[in-house]
Amino acid sequence: MLSSLQFVLGALSGSLVGFSLGLVGGGGSILAVPLMVYLVGVKDPHVAIGTSALAVAVNAATGLITHAQQGTVIWRCGLMYAVVGVAGAFAGSTAGKAFDGGRLLFLFAIVMVVVGILMLRARRNIGVAGTKCDTTNAPKVVTFGLGTGLFSGFFGIGGGFLIVPGLIASTGMEMINAVGTSLVAVTAFGLTTALNYARSGLIDWTLAAVFVGGGIVGSLAGTRSAKRLSAGGQLTSVFVTLIFVVAAYMLWKSAAAIF
Repeated sequence: MLSSLQFVLGALSGSLVGFSLGLVGGGGSILAVPLMVYLVGVKDPHVAIGTSALAVAVNAATGLITHAQQGTVIWRCGLMYAVVGVAGAFAGSTAGKAFDGGRLLFLFAIVMVVVGILMLRARRNIGVAGTKCDTTNAPKVVTFGLGTGLFSGFFGIGGGFLIVPGLIASTGMEMINAVGTSLVAVTAFGLTTALNYARSGLIDWTLAAVFVGGGIVGSLAGTRSAKRLSAGGQLTSVFVTLIFVVAAYMLWKSAAAIF
């Protein structure tokens, strides 16, 4: 049973996660999992993964509403990505539950570093305004969506840090559109993973509710900030910096547990 202090830390952690989701469309479980394990003190990594997947899905839906109001969501791309990704997320989360928790976090951090490097190399590509998903790019969108879903489910993450670069690579859309559109798939992937973990009793429902409460406040603030940073071309730099910082910390903590 968690203490009152742990629930307070859970609410604060949720606000950080919500802010990240609203700001860059990612960072949900990539932040939620280590915060739950290392700050809140959830002992079982699989419970941390399952609980964070549920909380991130709800917070992503909150951010999606705000981005949609600002016109940054390309719905057809988001829905295509989400539909094929859900199948991958279910298969990936089934495999992830059977994998050692400590090694799961270590591999997760390595994937983050690779994604960050790829985004850094492509940071000068500002994208194409008014991008659409049609028959010309549908195969690439479906391929990236399925692959992202597998990774998302396996590592128990909403997948925003993989979906955003996946959308950019498959459609060439602008960063701000990739952030808003990614939240369609983040919500779908997170719910799929959470339902799979819930079937195995690997969700702390009270902690998830506290996390969501803090996340709603953070999500609203993050979405407003995303619009401002996008205008100055700084959103990609913020995105990549966050990836490297969190990945370094997770590598340090998980490596100590494994080796």
